[in-house]
Amino acid sequence: MTAGSATPVETTMTKPYISDHFAPVPDEATSHALTVHGTLPPELSGRYFRNGHNPRPGDVPTHWFKGAGMIHGLRLRNGRAEWYRNRWVRTPALDGVPYIGADGVPNLAASGAATHVIEHAGRILALQEANLPFEVTPELDTVGAYDFGGRLTTAMTAHPKEDPVTGELHFFGYSPFPPYLTYYVASAAGEITRAEVVDGAGPTLMHDFAITTEHVVWLDMPVVFDHAEQSGIPYRWSDDHPARIGVMPRTGPARVTWFEVEPGALLHVTNAHVDAAGRIVVEGPRYDRAAWEGSWKWWVGSPGHGPTPNAGAVLHRWVLDPATGRAAEETLDGLITEFPSINDEYTGRADRYGYAIAFPGAGLREHAVVKYDTATGTRRLLPMGADRMPGEAVFVPAAGATAEDDGYLLTIVSDLARDASQLLVLDARDLGRDPVAAVELPRRVPAGIHGSWIPDADLDR
Repeated sequence: MTAGSATPVETTMTKPYISDHFAPVPDEATSHALTVHGTLPPELSGRYFRNGHNPRPGDVPTHWFKGAGMIHGLRLRNGRAEWYRNRWVRTPALDGVPYIGADGVPNLAASGAATHVIEHAGRILALQEANLPFEVTPELDTVGAYDFGGRLTTAMTAHPKEDPVTGELHFFGYSPFPPYLTYYVASAAGEITRAEVVDGAGPTLMHDFAITTEHVVWLDMPVVFDHAEQSGIPYRWSDDHPARIGVMPRTGPARVTWFEVEPGALLHVTNAHVDAAGRIVVEGPRYDRAAWEGSWKWWVGSPGHGPTPNAGAVLHRWVLDPATGRAAEETLDGLITEFPSINDEYTGRADRYGYAIAFPGAGLREHAVVKYDTATGTRRLLPMGADRMPGEAVFVPAAGATAEDDGYLLTIVSDLARDASQLLVLDARDLGRDPVAAVELPRRVPAGIHGSWIPDADLDR
């Protein structure tokens, strides 16, 4: 065949979400006594679990979000990295059971369980928003679907919020069909104490939400159900659906006050709080239509997709004023970021520091971890270097912490050049320092989605 005689055709091997940093691993493995560079802080006694999409060999999902869930875990204790292991979450979907049965009824247990992994009330739950949670053991064996003793009758979001004072877990289920939105609260002991349909929401892709000390904050954005979407995730941007943020009291009836905002979309909220004037402040990486549709091309592997999964979300702030019924908003930074995180002790409270993963673009040539200081309006970058991609940075407080940023950031870095990965322990106060510690992992861990630090004390209770 002569050069230029054929039209290039994208094959399944070039799907971006199973290539390069995102290439899945073919099997499960266990390794002990991992090599540690530097010194692991003694307060890091627990487990770091990171969930993500990892299709089985030969399986090419139609969308990044549809890959089977695999959790990668490390056990840290007494300054040692005792083990690494990775396990698929063994759900019916892993064995090919479809989400929609022959009778047309959704099977909430047919989950990829591939988005997040959390601990609440001593249970470890793998989450994916279209389905029930799946419980796993501290050694990552799958227990099974978990429905809170039958009280959870819808899907569950992958981004619940635990109130750091009450210990309650706030979460929701959304659906493309009525009822579109159901709100739940589980006690610190893990018992659902509230389950209520929220009226007024639309058939939107509601991946995340927020809480304050007084409110629940809903995102009704213009990415809505569309049965014509063929990727398997049936949502598309619609200019006909107005962008709104809803504010609902945490106590009393589920009555929502909706604030119209400029068209945009969020996958993740950094945080929300009530300011001194009684206004609700919400922050997170915002997509405009071009950024959303560019990212969607990557997520489905369609022609013309860009080099990264995030085509241009940037940090944005909304200020919602109940006294006037109006919203003010502004872009805080032009850096392309995603996977925001904070010190979880400040969930729903005024926070000063936020962290995120920065993507190449907007003048940045490589991936980086970024720290934002909202008091000064400044940011600090820790570039990862060529061919290195960090994952979501999870904050862990230092022993005896006295300041909001007194702690560590845990992130797994994918290194293509070395075909390897490390768990980095970074000083959250000063990203300019060398890592506090780096744990060598026995294999390259695919760039993933979300994870959690689970202290031994949380499982002991």
